[in-house]
Amino acid sequence: MKKVMMGNHALSYGAMLARSQVIAAYPITPQTQVVELLSEMCASKALDAKFIKVESEHSAMAACLGASLAGARTFTATSAQGLALMHELLHWASGGRQPVVMGNINRAMAPGWSIWTDQNDSLSQRDTGWLQFYCASNQEVVDTVIQAFKISERFMIPSMVILDAFALSHTYEVVELPDQDKVDAYLPKFNPPFRLTPKEPHAFNALTSPDHYFELRYKLQKDMEKVPAAIEETGKEYEKAFGRYLGQVEEYHCDDADFVFVTSGTAGYTARVAVDELRKQGIKAGNLRMKVFRPFPFAKVREALAKVPKAAVVDRNCSYGHHGIFYQEIKSALYGEAKAPALFGYITGLGGRDITVEMFREIAKDTLSKPRPSEEIGWIGVKR
Repeated sequence: MKKVMMGNHALSYGAMLARSQVIAAYPITPQTQVVELLSEMCASKALDAKFIKVESEHSAMAACLGASLAGARTFTATSAQGLALMHELLHWASGGRQPVVMGNINRAMAPGWSIWTDQNDSLSQRDTGWLQFYCASNQEVVDTVIQAFKISERFMIPSMVILDAFALSHTYEVVELPDQDKVDAYLPKFNPPFRLTPKEPHAFNALTSPDHYFELRYKLQKDMEKVPAAIEETGKEYEKAFGRYLGQVEEYHCDDADFVFVTSGTAGYTARVAVDELRKQGIKAGNLRMKVFRPFPFAKVREALAKVPKAAVVDRNCSYGHHGIFYQEIKSALYGEAKAPALFGYITGLGGRDITVEMFREIAKDTLSKPRPSEEIGWIGVKR
């Protein structure tokens, strides 16, 4: 079935098709429509789930953790300051190995007070032990929610499905909704090995001495390292069932490129338009779109960027006092590689400033005009 829907509702339908059993809800702009639609689905019995209205985002994640410990498939959504308020419990989710799936609408952090997009909210949580998926279309949102549950429940690691505020959350697109029976075949019922139940009592997440804590984190890291291969595997399964491939990165004209943009989120599709225009002018450009950020797709990034002499990483975020965050991570991944491009880092689009095709043309011109970057950060679109 095809429906025209906003990105927020694509998250809602993804959670419904995954047969989420507990929804914890606290509204925050620009996420509100996600939980509003899920509340309607629960009220109408279109979704057989417990809908819990809570008093804060911290409580929303606490409710998800309790439900997950009891063996329920759980979902919530948030944005910006709400995600920041959850921070403590994000560690509890990953450390406790609770496979919660959460939609996060990228919104710039205050102050100045903003409801528009950039990625600092989700990227501020990069070290909490959550999987992070960055979407560029509403179709990708629906598909990624379903895949995120499959990956999370296989490895018992929580997931964030992330999309740009307004550029995707409130933008309407045609979305093909998978058949429920096919989703059920792809995503079996959640059946954790241990759960809270009076029939077989357990205690979870108690005080852990140095004799055991180190090994718990070692196991989390080792399972994270298995996830990239599993994303490729489940992506191929998804393609076989639904005709759409879900992977870690998307390459666009990278094989013969003289340089590539490295992008994430909706900027990745704007970059593709710029690539097409540049190629008409005889400039062999390409685009590498990062779909997965945690675990970092080292092998895929190295393979794609080994083909090109130059790469321009376009960040919609900033690690203040350092660089753009994707730029940092890609530099780290390429360190010591025999084949690595000259890497340029650019920051643009903070606070929801539009990222345009013209900006990508400006980035291309700057990248191609010099052998190495002349500045640590190239700022694009700043009003000077």
